[in-house]
Amino acid sequence: MTADPSLRQATPADRPALDRLWLMFQHDMSEFVGGVPNPDGSFRSERLEAAFSDSGDWAPYVIGLGDRPVGFVLVRGLGRATRVLNSFFVVRGVRRAGVGLWAVREVVARCPGAWEVAFQEGNARAVRFWRRVGEEIAPGAWTEERRPVPERPDLAPDCWISFRYPGP
Repeated sequence: MTADPSLRQATPADRPALDRLWLMFQHDMSEFVGGVPNPDGSFRSERLEAAFSDSGDWAPYVIGLGDRPVGFVLVRGLGRATRVLNSFFVVRGVRRAGVGLWAVREVVARCPGAWEVAFQEGNARAVRFWRRVGEEIAPGAWTEERRPVPERPDLAPDCWISFRYPGP
């Protein structure tokens, strides 16, 4: 990496870049959820739409390196006791360089309290990453549980990590 990572709340001007990053994210996820593109090559994007809505319950963030967008974080539940890292993506070219963990720390520091994140147990890299996040943010004080995927009984249950920031 030649530049320090950055994180900022996305604006409508960032939407085209996040739309393209969303396609990469959905492509990566299709391996674990059996998803295929729509006839036009796009993927479902309700969560991205919600993140850019004026509901006040969501916030989209752009992860950058210099002037390059290298990922995103979608947060929901801003008005609730527990916030959810709803969607999280870092491009493969900067994975394993600390950008992802840095971005999670930055996001949760902006809204201290209880947090949750779901991931698929079949995604071994995500399992390692999110367990590391739990341990680094709330050492010995995070939990993991399995929950059915709403309206998708055909899928294996999601894994959910829960933690508080700052820790207990």
